[in-house]
Amino acid sequence: MDVGGIINLIFTVLTFAIIGRSLTSWFDPGMRSSVGRLLFEVTEPIIAPIRQVMPSMGMIDLSPMVAILLLQVLQRILLTALYG
Repeated sequence: MDVGGIINLIFTVLTFAIIGRSLTSWFDPGMRSSVGRLLFEVTEPIIAPIRQVMPSMGMIDLSPMVAILLLQVLQRILLTALYG
């Protein structure tokens, strides 16, 4: 696997972790399960800074969507820089 493949894998895993965290939060809001805790620990460093900058939308948390969008932009930038 080349460097581009590793970059794609990392960003894909992070994207699915954020989606998984969002879905898990509906059923386990306290993130008490082992899966919920793992997803929280992996994604919180990405989502927390975004949540601090974004205005509150009441009960709707848009920070996971913004995080996924930013991950996709960063992935494209890195792959463009790598492959030209």
